[in-house]
Amino acid sequence: MGPVTLHVVHSDDVAWFRDNLGSVRGAAAALGRRIGLDEQRCGEIALAASELVSNLVKHAVDGAIVLRVLRAGDEAGVELVAVDRGPGMADTEAAVQDGCSSVGTLGIGLGAIARLADLFDIHSVPGFGTVVAARFWSARGAGRPDAGTSRQGPEAAAAGITRAISGEEVCGDAWATRVDDGDGRQSVRAPAGRTASPGLDWSALTGFGTRGDTGRAWATGTAVGTAPAAIGAGPALMVMLCDGLGHGPMAAKAAEAATRTFRGGGARHPQDAIQEVHVALRGTRGAAVAVARIEPAAERVLFCGVGNISGVLLGAETHATLTSYPGIVGHQMRKLRSFVHPLPPGGALVMHSDGLTDRWSLDTVPGLLSQRPVVVAAHLLAHAGVRRDDASVVVAKGAW
Repeated sequence: MGPVTLHVVHSDDVAWFRDNLGSVRGAAAALGRRIGLDEQRCGEIALAASELVSNLVKHAVDGAIVLRVLRAGDEAGVELVAVDRGPGMADTEAAVQDGCSSVGTLGIGLGAIARLADLFDIHSVPGFGTVVAARFWSARGAGRPDAGTSRQGPEAAAAGITRAISGEEVCGDAWATRVDDGDGRQSVRAPAGRTASPGLDWSALTGFGTRGDTGRAWATGTAVGTAPAAIGAGPALMVMLCDGLGHGPMAAKAAEAATRTFRGGGARHPQDAIQEVHVALRGTRGAAVAVARIEPAAERVLFCGVGNISGVLLGAETHATLTSYPGIVGHQMRKLRSFVHPLPPGGALVMHSDGLTDRWSLDTVPGLLSQRPVVVAAHLLAHAGVRRDDASVVVAKGAW
């Protein structure tokens, strides 16, 4: 396998709009101004938000829009993700072309968003629903993070989405990623001085992994200890999902402590990363936590989980469930070990909290495994998530 460029994007200031879709345009423009985008770019973001809202109102049975800030180094941007349970589209390529409309309009909405966005993606299944993702950086030209990428171009190797239980403004679930450069150093740290915005749910960061030149197959479910030999050569992507016990501000406090500790930590083994989080969560109500270490060069993933976090490795024709230990991180845990599994070629790692039912299947969403991580995560949350609990899902793919 040849190398790919390491690329990391932070994601925060997450807000959901469902019953208040009319406020998305203003909120999107205001968010753009707050992170320093110029008025022209903020206007383009507002236009895209309006078009997405219009599509949901006209076509969706149950639709929502996620609005969040993205950061990559010194650059900042705004991402809009629209999800719905509408009738779907049989031909998304045609739907993006100007003049295509099923309700007698001019049919320029999706085409306009695709032209304005630095990164645009859409996936739809007739009778199932649609996900549209649009990313907007500053208008400073070729230096922006997604400059030159196409709709099928390179994308973050991990992306996730969280949603608070109905009636709460903060979410007790959270996810985060960081990159181990291969020499024990971590190339991603938590942003300094970050403070939460009122009424917004915090997500974490996304990152790109890299590939190595050689591969090695491992037996599914083999337990490994903490010896240095268990760490594969080359960079690795570390992914964490946390479900704070219960919901509301106290659960969110535990989840934020977990993500802060994970992003700033130096543990290379999943079980050691959970141990660091365990210490940090003492004094909180605790959480269920799972950590995966994806090693593209070794073609394997190391996984360790505590509590009700589901992990699944998906391939074209495979579905391997990853085992978690019983316990509560921050309160009571047994001695932990990581388990190593082979990475399915062209597959994906999916981790989600018990706010999603385990009854989802890729068979009901043709082509989903080939989509970007953010699209996969959005589809799963929209169709497998339950409203009676906080919900979160993180998807890693494309780095192997």
